[in-house]
Amino acid sequence: MKSVSLLAAAVAAALVVLVALPIGFVGLQAIFPYLGEGSLREPFGVWGQALGDPALFDLLGQTLGLGLGVAAVAAAIGLPLGTLRGLCRLPGARFWDLMFLLPFLLPPYIAALSWTMALQPRGYLAQLTGVDLGAVLHSRGGVILIMGLSTFPVVYFAVSRSMAATGARLAQVARVCGAGARTAFLRVTLPLALPAIAASLLLAFTLAIEEYGVPAALGAQAGVSVLTTAIERRLADWPIDLSGAALLSLVLVALALTAFTVQRAVLAGRNFDTTNGKPVPLAHAELGPWRWPVLALFALVAGVAALAPLGAMATSALQRTLSGGLAPGNFTLANFASLFGSDAQAYEALGTSLALAAGAAVLTGVLGFLAAWLVAGRHVRGAALIDGLALLPAALPGVVVGVGLILAWNQPFWPVTPYGSWLILLCSYSCLLLPYPMRYASAALAQLGPTLEASARVHGAGVLRALWHVTLPLTAPSVVAAMMMVFAVASRELVTSLLLAPAGLQTVSIYVWRQFEQGSVGNGMAMATLAVLLSLTLMLAGLKLQARSTAHA
Repeated sequence: MKSVSLLAAAVAAALVVLVALPIGFVGLQAIFPYLGEGSLREPFGVWGQALGDPALFDLLGQTLGLGLGVAAVAAAIGLPLGTLRGLCRLPGARFWDLMFLLPFLLPPYIAALSWTMALQPRGYLAQLTGVDLGAVLHSRGGVILIMGLSTFPVVYFAVSRSMAATGARLAQVARVCGAGARTAFLRVTLPLALPAIAASLLLAFTLAIEEYGVPAALGAQAGVSVLTTAIERRLADWPIDLSGAALLSLVLVALALTAFTVQRAVLAGRNFDTTNGKPVPLAHAELGPWRWPVLALFALVAGVAALAPLGAMATSALQRTLSGGLAPGNFTLANFASLFGSDAQAYEALGTSLALAAGAAVLTGVLGFLAAWLVAGRHVRGAALIDGLALLPAALPGVVVGVGLILAWNQPFWPVTPYGSWLILLCSYSCLLLPYPMRYASAALAQLGPTLEASARVHGAGVLRALWHVTLPLTAPSVVAAMMMVFAVASRELVTSLLLAPAGLQTVSIYVWRQFEQGSVGNGMAMATLAVLLSLTLMLAGLKLQARSTAHA
């Protein structure tokens, strides 16, 4: 067991460096305002002024309002669609699942920029229909609506899967016993789905308060100022306010952790167990005369949430000039050609993002798998610490991770530091995305069970040999699927890239963001289109691989 203990120590040390260290320095900087000068004087010296500032309460109120508004929009769209998908025999159900997956996989900042091109004055909608929705776009309600359109799939998939699993069949039993359709839904189907509904709405709220790209792209003109953008401003505008950024980061982390704690409490306290014996086919109700209205509703949501931003993005990438509008002669492939030709920055940005994403995928895949294996029945010292550190980034906003890495590694006492090099970006991506492989590997190990590895041990294999020859091959599909997800997300990550990228280093997200700032929309959207196609392909392949490995388990 000595080898296992050494492995556990190495994994714990890596998690401390990637996760605990940056979060710890956020707390230290918030408490000790002169930490950067090597002094611990005046602890909590800025708290009185900062916490008494009315601007903080305005930021907090706007952040909470944004999160609640996005959750409400996600509920308004996701609940009825998820209920119809879970309980009814919907034509083309898998197609609609794919269409509703696209908005969630589209990076929010790219979606915001795409909606800007579509809805701004003289935008694509105005050119096609004469309708000008620029006032809606640059309003608080517009920001909430755009974020809700990106977030509603969280509610849709949770509700549809929950209701399809048991609600429809047990509601049918209630109907046989004399209950009406409404009573069966309210007394059977809805209570069974309530934990999934509550958890998905809390997740939508958490994703909204952690989002940086949409408020940064649209918030200034809409009068929306939230914690994420305020933290970034304190680090980007002179004079730099490290203590203020750290304190706001703690407030944001507290909000996110509160939402996750409530989510876990809801799931733990409101689950229903059902005993069904052998598996039986799912019972779906026929739509009957409602078939075409329901399909029209699904098509409308898919068109608005998925096709509209994707179409605006592709159209902008294919335009020679914005002033030329949608005239046939204004379409060209020159923007794509320049990415690999005359625009050396674009080529370097794409190569940098792909290399960093590959590195993050490998690092998180190895670390996540080992952490999950150590936690899953290994009974080593520190298993709870490893589990907590590996899953903690799921509740950490990206901007907080960026702040933590700046504070942790920009200290004068380190003899060697990744700050100011590409390594700091690798650390940030790995920290943010570590929960993906951890969760996938944990699920695969739970399905595998301990018996196969124990059998290898009985036949003389050591612990690490059994891990290498038995456990790893059987869980590899799930781990690889998670690594593909990490690669896809890391290749387009925005906020930590903006905060941490050293001078002269660009990633895909930074390139797209700066092209818009400079007015080169065509080049930016061409790069965004390539990034989205790559991300969607890898994510869908990862989901398919995960589904296939689960089916064979």
